[in-house]
Amino acid sequence: MNASVNDSATATQTPSQSSMDALLARMAFSYTNQLRADPEATEDGHDHRPREVRSGHYVPVAPTPIGEPEYVSHSGGLFRDLGLADDLADDPAFRSIFSGDLSDAPSPFRPTGWATGYALSIYGTEYVQQCPFRTGNGYGDGRAISVAEVVHDGRRWELQLKGAGRTPYCRGGDGRAVLRSSVREFLAQEFMHALGVPTSRSLSLYASGTDAVMRPWYSAGSQTYEPDVMMPHRVAISTRVAPSFLRVGQLELFARRARTNAHPRAHDELRMIVAHAIEREYADEIDRERPFGEQVVALARRFRTRLASLVANWIRVGYCQGNFNSDNCAVGGFTLDYGPFGFCEAFDPRFQPWTGGGEHFSFFNQPAAAEANFHMFSAALRTLMDGDEAVQNELDEIRQGFGAEMRLQLQRMWARKLGLQRFDAELFSRLVHLMHGSRVDYTLFFRALCDLPEDVAALEPTFYRPASDETRQQWQGWLDEWTASLRSGAGRDSEAVSIAMRQANPRYTWREWLVVSAYKRAEQGDYALVRELQTHLNAPYAEQSGELAAQSDQKRPDRFDGLGGVAHLSCSS
Repeated sequence: MNASVNDSATATQTPSQSSMDALLARMAFSYTNQLRADPEATEDGHDHRPREVRSGHYVPVAPTPIGEPEYVSHSGGLFRDLGLADDLADDPAFRSIFSGDLSDAPSPFRPTGWATGYALSIYGTEYVQQCPFRTGNGYGDGRAISVAEVVHDGRRWELQLKGAGRTPYCRGGDGRAVLRSSVREFLAQEFMHALGVPTSRSLSLYASGTDAVMRPWYSAGSQTYEPDVMMPHRVAISTRVAPSFLRVGQLELFARRARTNAHPRAHDELRMIVAHAIEREYADEIDRERPFGEQVVALARRFRTRLASLVANWIRVGYCQGNFNSDNCAVGGFTLDYGPFGFCEAFDPRFQPWTGGGEHFSFFNQPAAAEANFHMFSAALRTLMDGDEAVQNELDEIRQGFGAEMRLQLQRMWARKLGLQRFDAELFSRLVHLMHGSRVDYTLFFRALCDLPEDVAALEPTFYRPASDETRQQWQGWLDEWTASLRSGAGRDSEAVSIAMRQANPRYTWREWLVVSAYKRAEQGDYALVRELQTHLNAPYAEQSGELAAQSDQKRPDRFDGLGGVAHLSCSS
């Protein structure tokens, strides 16, 4: 997905784009038209209780609308990408549809959307314990329902309501998303897009004026690791948008059914979902006139590059996904899930924002998690090509090459971040040691490096831990060597190096305490700070003025250290 560094929160309106007609004219339904519905599904979409889904690529489900929806915000940049105007967000029909009510939606909208099943693997081990039936046939979109696709300027986008009520995959949950997590996801998706990191996008966010659900969370001032109270939260529906929501876990599910001959059409369904993934995510890169085996090999090779590049970009901007299971890994190679995520402030290679994530999903372990997901992806393709030894051997070679591809992408990223023409492993290793020892603010530190300082005093304001004389000497030694490396490049001037580094290192980052203030005010019906943060986060590389920019341009205040919901958080959404 192409990303813009400076995405405005407003769109240019034209009279021809100011109604629902512009949206309706661009709608499509390739997923439901090309793939198989669950043969046991209801015709009316009232399929809201947990049950096993044994076959088919999707279940038709009618969303459950929220009561008295209130407009919170929308993405003007994404509206433009879809060929829509800003005033559509205030259209009563648009508000109704994207707050979950399809009952009177104009054609070609349908009264039902679709939810999909997928498998779950963690670091290459498939799990069924999270499925209430212990078979894996009850795991999937428990509260996410896609309602349409939009095709504009040759690009296809899928519109998915998150928090739209129960589906057969709800596992006994209420199918709702709380306003707190919806605000975080809405802002994070647009922030990542502005950072230039491939990601799903945010279309709109509506909060209920009447509905609330109970969730565990942190009481005011709590220093507990896990939530310590149950409290009511307003519910919301956000519409997230992507070329598709196909996950590695989906391919795993259909491969498992094919391996076990779960039903007569199991292998055919696996082939259909892989072919659909190629069409939806790689149509510009893979010639579908080629033999299918060649297409599958090309898919593996291109996904490997996209996935490794994605994770390198995550580390570039300080993002930690927190829970990088196969079901949270998009086949299109973009950031899919914004559940227990966070952005690294005080640098720690083991940074993990989610209390349930563990070190294996921590900041610097994300490449290993990606490799495990790629192995499961490759295993699914290998099952598909059972009997074609030549293709399977090619898939094995691609799988075995993931580590080398990941190292290449990381080295390119670190060289770019440090302004170097080539990666220097020894210089980088010393830097990581010093950054961890001084607990540098990840974003402020690298932005300070963009000024090409020659004295460590220029870096010390980014340290959370005061530097001793010995530490200063170590830093100065590293800084001198780094400066010498910058000057060794032929034909490079300092200004060009600085400009290039500023394009790799954002000026501002996600500050959780500011987001907390935004969603707390939103709980009270005040959405102004959400919108201000949206504008601020849409220009992370540019110098900004104003109070919000000043607050963002500082290390995390001491009062937030160890604070539940800020320093760490549960996945209570």
